[in-house]
Amino acid sequence: MTLRLYDTKAQALRDFVPLHEGRVGMYVCGPTVQSSPHIGHLRSALVYDQLRRWFAYRGFDVTFVRNVTDIDDKILDAAHREGQGGAGEQWWALAYRIELEFTAGYAALGILPPSYEPRATASVQQMQQLIARLIERGHAYPAADGSGDVYFDTASWADYGSLTRQSREHMEAAADADPRGKRDPRDFALWKGRKADEPDSAAWASPWGEGRPGWHIECSAMAARYLGPEFDVHGGGLDLRFPHHENELAQSTAAGQGFARYWVHNGLVNIGGQKMSKSLGNSVYAAELLALASPLAIRYLLGQAHYRSTLDYSPESLTVAEAAVDRIRTFLARVERRLAGTRFAGVGAPVVPEAFAEAMDDDLGVPQALAVLHDTVRAGNNALDAEELHEAAVAHGQVVAMVQVLGIDPRDPHWASDDAGPAATALGVLVERLLDDRRAARDAKDWAAADRIRTELAEAGITIEDSQTSTHWSLS
Repeated sequence: MTLRLYDTKAQALRDFVPLHEGRVGMYVCGPTVQSSPHIGHLRSALVYDQLRRWFAYRGFDVTFVRNVTDIDDKILDAAHREGQGGAGEQWWALAYRIELEFTAGYAALGILPPSYEPRATASVQQMQQLIARLIERGHAYPAADGSGDVYFDTASWADYGSLTRQSREHMEAAADADPRGKRDPRDFALWKGRKADEPDSAAWASPWGEGRPGWHIECSAMAARYLGPEFDVHGGGLDLRFPHHENELAQSTAAGQGFARYWVHNGLVNIGGQKMSKSLGNSVYAAELLALASPLAIRYLLGQAHYRSTLDYSPESLTVAEAAVDRIRTFLARVERRLAGTRFAGVGAPVVPEAFAEAMDDDLGVPQALAVLHDTVRAGNNALDAEELHEAAVAHGQVVAMVQVLGIDPRDPHWASDDAGPAATALGVLVERLLDDRRAARDAKDWAAADRIRTELAEAGITIEDSQTSTHWSLS
């Protein structure tokens, strides 16, 4: 089956045909680092990690670029607020501190680091060159009011609105700058002249006067710098379609670039059925979420819905995710113990089942792929129960392949600390003590005592399995 993706611009599923055979260039809008990451940021980053991993499994060499917006009105405003009433944090120090929080959140969930992760402040020269090209081609103009602002002339570009299928006449005014210097309220800022109350460190020299780049030009310049004037996939949250991605598309194509061939957008996150927002006070921040459950379970939870759907989060859903992950972990450990030393050890190539591949090829159908994964776990357990070791080994290989593609392999050393907390350590000590008592009872042929311990453990949600040389326990 050909890999297909839903292209937001075409509003249709399209067969994926890369610009260069065997290679994929992906650009994903990263964070504006003015405040701590929340669950929505993690979900978005995870979606494109899943897509990247699937491209790689399908044999593509992936160049993955995710930017950091480290200069923006919001960052300057946040630094100013923190500085009121005393010595505050410099805007660049705030941006770097928040960037580290994002990096830590991504790493905790096993999200692969980008091939390149450019900061906007490191590409100002490329942004100025792009702006100059737009002015030269008649699609941008310096403001006539002496502000030093430069605007994109939306009336000059007939395709403006093509991403979101809006007519220019029905668009709201761009709210990114004072409209006094604009020819039209819908024109958006490419360059923002320095304001009197802004720090010297937040301004760069330019042909139009000191200032800094607008938000939209940053991504256009960085995408072209690291992926070239045309590339395969541009991703980001659904909330970025307008105005950010619409403006990116307009300014890049108006400058003569092919830009993105496929536009992919992930759905947002609701909290208990309500839209997450600061005004409602229901935001769930990454640090809070990571304190509630294991990172592996959180990755499973945030990645289990289809990427274009809205994900509804509740604390109870973490419990379900933990149980799902534990079923996979228990199966893999059970097979590996049973097959150790047999002729079936190593049987079962790590290749995903055809149904899993079909689901992933169909617009990254992770929910259907997870159903295949759990069906395979169930069939593998049944094979073990029936002592059908070859079938169990095959299922093991398929499960390994699937969890590796999805980034949820519980055997991966990345997740080794998931069960290393004080509570888990204490539980392990207590269970091992009871298992020692049970072994002593069995050695003494006190079968009633041994059975009583097994029953007590089962009632506490602990399953034990005996082999010829040892006893293994796991949470049911």
